[in-house]
Amino acid sequence: MRFRSLLLALIVFVLMLLPGMPALALSRLKDLASIEGVRENQLVGYGLVVGLNGTGDTLNNAPFTRQSLTAMLERLGVNTRGTTLRTANVAAVMVTANLPAFASQGTRMDVTVSALGDAKSLQGGTLLVTPLLGADGEVYAVAQGSLAINGFQAEGEAAKVTRGVPTVGRIPNGALIEREVEFKLKAQKALKLSLRNPDFTTARRIAAAVNDFLGAESAEPIDPATVQMQIPKNYRGTIIQLITEIEQLRVEPDQRARIIIDERSGVIVMGRDVRVSTVGVAQGNLTVSITERPNVSQPEPLSGGETVVTPSTTVKVETDPKRRLTSLREGVSLQELVDGLNALGIGPRDMISILQAIKSAGALQADIEVM
Repeated sequence: MRFRSLLLALIVFVLMLLPGMPALALSRLKDLASIEGVRENQLVGYGLVVGLNGTGDTLNNAPFTRQSLTAMLERLGVNTRGTTLRTANVAAVMVTANLPAFASQGTRMDVTVSALGDAKSLQGGTLLVTPLLGADGEVYAVAQGSLAINGFQAEGEAAKVTRGVPTVGRIPNGALIEREVEFKLKAQKALKLSLRNPDFTTARRIAAAVNDFLGAESAEPIDPATVQMQIPKNYRGTIIQLITEIEQLRVEPDQRARIIIDERSGVIVMGRDVRVSTVGVAQGNLTVSITERPNVSQPEPLSGGETVVTPSTTVKVETDPKRRLTSLREGVSLQELVDGLNALGIGPRDMISILQAIKSAGALQADIEVM
């Protein structure tokens, strides 16, 4: 037993000394896939926020607010038909929420309230009873309560200060769930695991990990985004136990090599599998500066001449001898690619153009996606 322990320690030590061996990035199965059917549902509703300190909708500019206010008062027994409403303490809003999976009747959830008209701020407002509808048109929750606003707005005669977004707020636990979404998880005879990042190799590895754990061929990938798993007989009636056990399995995900570019902000994100074939890269080292300095020519006194503005243009051309052609050898890694491009002394904007040019030359083994 002692010999086996020493041998195992020696093997581990040798593996740690081996160069160039990438560390396995294992992830939990619950972070790679979700159970099909176990999901949130989006809800939306239209309501009124009252109690604003003169920062609500202008009723002349928001007829839907005036109509909603009139209809609400009529339901409460107040007749305002034919009268002119001038209040600025009411705002029409859209209320949104996500109904959690397996949420039971009588529980609460958070809601987000967003101004629909020209209200300046929802600070200090109270949302009146607002039904929240699902995609099927049924009412699943009812929202009401005082808003919590992160932003604020203050203004005077000649200046105005706005911090954050004062026309959007939240009501923690502001909606009461009235209807449940029917989904009998316990009665399922098969489960489908939906991959968050579809990939053939990842789907196959997930199925292999589940089969190794269960000791049977219960799981199989049916497409890059779905792994179907039959419930073993010994887990019938205890499907929750099965899910909690398999979601802790460790799997190494795999993705195709990609480069994500956001040209608006200059952000570049590269995957670890990005590779470049042998290619030469040079970044322009020519800088042209044009300076305009207009000169004013004054005539002599009593000469009868006119003051004239004469243009003066200075053109300056500079070259940076340090920026030369850089060669990237075949199969360089992501780190070597970044180091090589940084050695040219270029910024993110120029790097985006270089990466696109390398891709056009057929030397970049990765997909470029522009956001």
